[in-house]
Amino acid sequence: MISDSQALPILSAKQERQSGRQYYVNDRGDHLPSVSTILNATRSQQQRDALAQWRERVGVEEAARISGTASRRGTGTHKQVQRYLQGEVVTCPDGIKPYWESIKPVLFAVDTVRLVEGTVFHHELGYAGKVDCVASYEGVPCLCEWKTADRPKHSLERLNDYPLQVVAYWGAVHHTYQDYDVNLHHALLAIAIPDLPAEIFWFDSETINYYWQQWEARVALFWRRQGGRIRYEG
Repeated sequence: MISDSQALPILSAKQERQSGRQYYVNDRGDHLPSVSTILNATRSQQQRDALAQWRERVGVEEAARISGTASRRGTGTHKQVQRYLQGEVVTCPDGIKPYWESIKPVLFAVDTVRLVEGTVFHHELGYAGKVDCVASYEGVPCLCEWKTADRPKHSLERLNDYPLQVVAYWGAVHHTYQDYDVNLHHALLAIAIPDLPAEIFWFDSETINYYWQQWEARVALFWRRQGGRIRYEG
């Protein structure tokens, strides 16, 4: 499904973990923290307290089991979507089949795929990440992000930091591919839910700008806590 005429080049990059944090390293040797690293490091006290209370309520072992299961299903669903968008034969493992069946109708409306699972850098702000997809959804060019959940979220306000992830990747795509006619005014967040159609959240320009301001503040806070220095080695 990738459009050869409009495909964006894949950047070479490797991932490193340092003190529990994930960094992306480009071919110049620049180390930039991942979007998830920045979000985890700049959580509000309220978010930290809520997470701690949940772990205490369910128990440490059960919390680890739940988190591990969610991580595996998310990774599996991402790989399944990636194979589909790249035109590969899709044989779905039983463990993620409910999530695949949920999100598959969304993928039928995706075309003009320009990038799948591509690493993007935002050198000005100082972060990097791996974007799920740049394509068109129902004919509208947008950034696409895929998630999984056990039950519907119903509103953006209940998605925790997911919207900030979406706009972070949106900004990094524009920064990375500024010479490739990437002009996205929309973003799509699709959440696969077992036995239900995927939940779709559509970001227009106003919504993107709203969350982009919050994301810029989180990045600035991260670097202030690091002493204000982005680590460039190249």
